[in-house]
Amino acid sequence: MVLEESLVHDVRLSSVGPGRATGSDVFHNPGGLDLAMKLHYLRVVYFFESEAAKDLTIMKIKNAMFTWFNPYFITCGRFRRSDSGRPFIKCNDCGARFIEAKCNKTIHEWLAIKDWPLYKLLVSHQVIGPELSFSPPVLLQVTRFKCGGISLGVSWAHILGDPLSASEFMNSWGLVMSNLGPKKVSNIPRPVPIVGEGEPEPEKDPISAKRIESVGDHWIPANNKKMDTFSFHLSSSQLNYLQAQIWGPSLDQTPTFESLCAMLWRCLARVRLGSELNTVTVCRTDPHKGANDIIGNNQLICKVEAGSDCCIADTDLSVLANMLVDQGVDERKQIQETVEKDQGVTDFYVYGANLTFLDLEETNVYDLQLKGHSPTFVYYTLQGVGDEGAVLVYPCPIGSINNVDAGKFVTMILPEDEMLNLKSELKLNGLLLDDN
Repeated sequence: MVLEESLVHDVRLSSVGPGRATGSDVFHNPGGLDLAMKLHYLRVVYFFESEAAKDLTIMKIKNAMFTWFNPYFITCGRFRRSDSGRPFIKCNDCGARFIEAKCNKTIHEWLAIKDWPLYKLLVSHQVIGPELSFSPPVLLQVTRFKCGGISLGVSWAHILGDPLSASEFMNSWGLVMSNLGPKKVSNIPRPVPIVGEGEPEPEKDPISAKRIESVGDHWIPANNKKMDTFSFHLSSSQLNYLQAQIWGPSLDQTPTFESLCAMLWRCLARVRLGSELNTVTVCRTDPHKGANDIIGNNQLICKVEAGSDCCIADTDLSVLANMLVDQGVDERKQIQETVEKDQGVTDFYVYGANLTFLDLEETNVYDLQLKGHSPTFVYYTLQGVGDEGAVLVYPCPIGSINNVDAGKFVTMILPEDEMLNLKSELKLNGLLLDDN
């Protein structure tokens, strides 16, 4: 057991905002999909070796941020509510919260610990509320390690945008650090959405979003179960073995993501015997998203229903994998219409409404660069996941963790009482090795 107090220390707080004043009476109005995600938070930690962090002072970092936040000024605003109760952002340049800290371990020593809940020490887990006007939607943490390397932790309120939006946000900071200028942001601020008159209202709530009792101004869902986080690396050889298990010598294979999720789906169904797990949600980047439309929630949100007569625990993995590829129904339009029907006041959550698989393959995870260096490792997790849980899958570059080969990295946020049995299932199926 690692003592948390001894790991990260000398914590300092400040704020950083745009170098250029935004102006008075500028407001950004999140759309229906944004509001459906308002109880979720994306947490990302980028690790950079000493070569990338050399001569990188806090002053240099902040000076770049003044320029970076000019096009991203809405991330420095604060939430308010309209007379109807609908949330909006007042773009008042209050700034993002900036956190400085030190760690008494090297980056490689930290990564070797594999105590995933400890990553909360490298990125803020503050949520929005209970006082909206004092809650920054973005918090950034720079932690210096004993070896001279650093980590950059970003806490991103999901109401601002999907994982691709968060990734492009951070990549834009890297461009500013390299004197290449910030990326243009063309779709903010947004006016209040106009709901079409005469359109039929949704007859029932979408399966991929769960309506809950109002959380008021403290934006985090209340779990009925204690949730736990566990992460593990899958090497290329393990992924090849998985594909061979499912498809044999056939060349007609589904992509790795769907094959991996099929295995995780079935393993979890075996752990949850007696409970329904016939519907899952798959979230991924929309391949048709506009190049400059980089703020907002535009990711695909697809329900996959196996049918009540299907026993997931006994279903062939190839059948489950093909379901994930072919039978997903995008519910974004229905979610948006349902939220707008209630004028954006009702509270919903998406991650964990069903068991949720989040594909981060196309989110440019490793495109943030410092002095031409990519991160050694990038860690993703979520806060605000509902009781059904969520699984994040994203790429892992060569040599990022203990010099292993490239592959995938998996982060699971699931009920704590399921983790032990699930790990046993994963080991039985070759997904989890003893050193994980």
